[in-house]
Amino acid sequence: MKKIVISVAALCCVGTMAAQPADTSAQKKQEIEKFVFTEQSTVPYTSIKNQSRSGTCWSFAGTALLESEALRKGCDTVDLSEMWIVRHAYYDKAVRYARMHGNTNLGPGGILDDVTYIAGQYGVVPESVYPGLNYGTEQHVHGELDAVIKAYMDAVVSNPNRTLTTAWKAGLNGILDAYLGACLDTFTAPDPHTGKSTTFTPASYRDALGLQVSDYVQFTSFTHHPFYQPFALEIPDNWNWSLFYNVPLEDLEALIDASLAAGYAVGWASDVSEKGFVPRLGFAILPASKTDEMSGSDRVRWIGLTPQEREKMLASPQGPMPEITVTQEIRQQAFDNYQTTDDHGMLIVGTAVDQYGNKFYKVKNSWGEDRGLYQGCFYASRAFVLAKTTGILVNKITVPQAISSKVGM
Repeated sequence: MKKIVISVAALCCVGTMAAQPADTSAQKKQEIEKFVFTEQSTVPYTSIKNQSRSGTCWSFAGTALLESEALRKGCDTVDLSEMWIVRHAYYDKAVRYARMHGNTNLGPGGILDDVTYIAGQYGVVPESVYPGLNYGTEQHVHGELDAVIKAYMDAVVSNPNRTLTTAWKAGLNGILDAYLGACLDTFTAPDPHTGKSTTFTPASYRDALGLQVSDYVQFTSFTHHPFYQPFALEIPDNWNWSLFYNVPLEDLEALIDASLAAGYAVGWASDVSEKGFVPRLGFAILPASKTDEMSGSDRVRWIGLTPQEREKMLASPQGPMPEITVTQEIRQQAFDNYQTTDDHGMLIVGTAVDQYGNKFYKVKNSWGEDRGLYQGCFYASRAFVLAKTTGILVNKITVPQAISSKVGM
């Protein structure tokens, strides 16, 4: 594929290499550069969507993965309804909440596997027939919906009648219907292969798109469970107790790379609370604060800065910086002390390098096309992805044989 070069001008100088008068010929100033990314590969993906003021990134990322898969299978471009997935997930989540007497998570969050689970159970529908905007706004604003569902279910599980009634599920459906829309038995939409107007059920539309949702599997990499064994990842949004295969860090990277190399997008769940996550400038990096945290090649550009200059760069990253050398221990420690949480779902759609040849992944986000320099996408460094990933969702056909055999897939 033809390489794409994206260039941004350098910013002002921030300091000198030594405490001597500036000499542009012999003592060049340290400069803060902006990134220059060269894309190396991309897989098919659809347009950027906007989750707006809703906690439904997991649904946007998961449906983006299904849309990408439909493209890969030769379908016309489709725009699937994220809110169809959200509506069914909220219902199933609330039922689980009741069965657990309110002792489990009930909120807008979820994980990527929720999308393939819901698509398998209830099918999929186009955005055009189920926009999920029945409450008077043009964008998704779920504060009231989230609060109403939580309050309603808390009233149910408090069991004021000393036994649950036969009406509470109908009441829950009434809330979801009012805010997001009633469920559809059939609808009319263009056939994804011929373009001819056709009547579908949600299940038949899923099948027409060629979506084999059971083919998707989750992986993670943590040491508090044995490697190559499945376990239910202990994050609040994993309400359905979905299983993840646990693999060493090098295998996690190999899984991402193998999927992209085969032409498949990768569902990506990650922590994005780091200062190095700068969507405004289109990148996510994991800067090192000490020279012993980085490889030798990065030290040269780092040790010439004063402590004050280092602090300034760390506080507000602007471009290439030395990054942490990520280890299995660093990942585990950050997860155990809540520095890495499952707070955002996205879609990895390609690879790139910066001007120093450092490896990056191209990421499709769900914050609208006007967010950042790259029309809603950004580039995440290898270090950021290895350190901050909580889980990935990939098609099992792309899993390398050496890993597949070890997990018993």
